[in-house]
Amino acid sequence: MAMVSRREMVQGLAAMAAYGAASAKGIAAPAGGHPGIRFGVQLNAFPINPEKFETFLDTLAEVKRIGYQGFESSFRNVMPQFGSPAMARRKIEASGLTFVGVHIFLPNEKYDPVTKFAPKELYQKVARGGASLGAKYLIVSGLPVANERELKQKIDGLNEAGRFAKSAGIRLAYHNHWPEFQSKVGPKGEIEALYTETDPSVVSFVLDAGHAYRGGADVPAFIRKHSKRIVAFHFRDYRNGRLVSLGQGTFPIRQVAETIKQIGWKGWVENEEEREDLSKTGAQVIEPAYKALKEAFSR
Repeated sequence: MAMVSRREMVQGLAAMAAYGAASAKGIAAPAGGHPGIRFGVQLNAFPINPEKFETFLDTLAEVKRIGYQGFESSFRNVMPQFGSPAMARRKIEASGLTFVGVHIFLPNEKYDPVTKFAPKELYQKVARGGASLGAKYLIVSGLPVANERELKQKIDGLNEAGRFAKSAGIRLAYHNHWPEFQSKVGPKGEIEALYTETDPSVVSFVLDAGHAYRGGADVPAFIRKHSKRIVAFHFRDYRNGRLVSLGQGTFPIRQVAETIKQIGWKGWVENEEEREDLSKTGAQVIEPAYKALKEAFSR
């Protein structure tokens, strides 16, 4: 029988006590050794057939098997369930995963020309449907603006969408791509304006840290400045300007994870695996990404 030192025993008992206290307070079990951080995944890497709900449920089973605690999905994957959501919601909840968010991403020409994100009719339908399925956030992506007039329209549009989402029982969160970080529209630039001039009572943000990195941002500094507006992160990685599996590129994953831990932020850190060739290799890419997340946050 292996000998255990007094110090090791005390440390072990302290860790168990801390875990029990956290559980008693309803805090999520530590992911990668850090309390309050939960790992999720965007389902873009899976070939889900929206007309066959079983393919969606099979994907959730794979996500759960790997160890993720939650997921985010394109609205297209779940839209067929909006008409009669009760059974679908029960099956989603039975997976043991949290439905973090339902995401509206569109081809450029499909965005509203005024607000630069999803048209009102669509986001209202997805807000109601997502809420009925148990999603926590209505996540919208959009286009960068060309001038200050468009910037004001986008801000006003997000505030209006946020108020509607709140009335539907879901919270709006804007998801960036890299052009918003490169946009110099307005005195502060577009991304700063979105974070500082939208209404914090109805608009939050999913910071795609990988896109921010691609856009030239000092990601840790941005997180420190705006952490109160961020409800979730997307992590993705690049090498030579192309998407690669998380942890295999130049994205400063350890530095970003350390920043998140240092400021005491709590919430969802999500892996998003996408490829330029639109390949969907599922567990083959999200499993090593999960290991990379755990390693980054356990240091």
